[in-house]
Amino acid sequence: MKIIHTDIYRYSIPMVPFAIATGTMNYAQNVFIRVYTDEGIYGAGECSAFPYITGETQETCLAMARDFADLWKEKDPLDIATRLQELDAFAARNSTIKSAFDMALYDIAAKAANLPLYRFLGGSKRLVETDITIGIGPVEKMVEKAKQFEEQGAQILKVKIGKNAYEDVEKIAHIRHAVKPHMKIRVDANQGWEYEDAVFALQALDQFDIEFCEQPMRSWYDDYLPDLCHNAAVDVMADESCYNSHDARRLIQTKSCDSINIKLAKSGGITEALKIHNLAEEAGIPCMIGGMLESRFAVTANLHFALASNNVQFYDLDTCLLGHLHDPVIGGATYHKFILDCPDAPGIGADVDDAFLRKCDHWKV
Repeated sequence: MKIIHTDIYRYSIPMVPFAIATGTMNYAQNVFIRVYTDEGIYGAGECSAFPYITGETQETCLAMARDFADLWKEKDPLDIATRLQELDAFAARNSTIKSAFDMALYDIAAKAANLPLYRFLGGSKRLVETDITIGIGPVEKMVEKAKQFEEQGAQILKVKIGKNAYEDVEKIAHIRHAVKPHMKIRVDANQGWEYEDAVFALQALDQFDIEFCEQPMRSWYDDYLPDLCHNAAVDVMADESCYNSHDARRLIQTKSCDSINIKLAKSGGITEALKIHNLAEEAGIPCMIGGMLESRFAVTANLHFALASNNVQFYDLDTCLLGHLHDPVIGGATYHKFILDCPDAPGIGADVDDAFLRKCDHWKV
């Protein structure tokens, strides 16, 4: 089997503005690709650029995608390790766009094996219930959103904070008192706090039964994480501090986190995500599968990964529910309230509507 060409699309999805500690997104800056082979099979992949976190924009992803596509022409897509090594040798980092190409290779391989991706990866189905995220805003709006999600059947809230530690604690207090006691609440500071503020917040938040806090500080303060974990009353989950398996190894060895958030857009795709997962599993560190602002296509790929990864114990698969104004995905994961089901079609089991793609900027390489 050989790759004959790749279609690349500017896959922009307008959305209700979504705010985190480091910035606000007004549309999902996504890229969608299809990698075609000479045997009639194509694999699809999607990535979601989040410049405030990864430093990649939709424009940089599109530029690199054209180079990557040219690099792979006439080569075997089933030799996944070699194809990905070629991308790493060509350009350092750029994990977001690399994740789309990685995803497309796994789609091809699972289709060639006539297996759904989760089974191709050695997984099986289990209950997957996602949290639902509340963006940063005035406390009244955040409480209103919490009540709305509770009425819709949510069992797990993920609340974005990180602007001001003292105000953040007050916001969580109001939300905790507004929802039923059984509601799980996890928080995400998105690198917003300094060390002293993080210590204060992660002690003060303990009274509100918080499951964990994602990424309290900027990753350049990673050397403070062991002390923070020692002094915090709330578990610390590494997110922006863990891009790849080398980051995971360092975090584990230095006892710098209680859990790790795996995102394909950070790791560069499924291959490196599995390495992170396996290191964490060996160390007894649970993982979460998360995302940026992907459509339901990449959410489906994430779900396949989670079903094949027993140490993924937390699910943050709500990206396409966070104000996307269009859902152009055909097939793919389905939601029953906040419980996800995975398709059993070969490969990822999802695609994007051609009618939507015809409206997108397109390059064929």
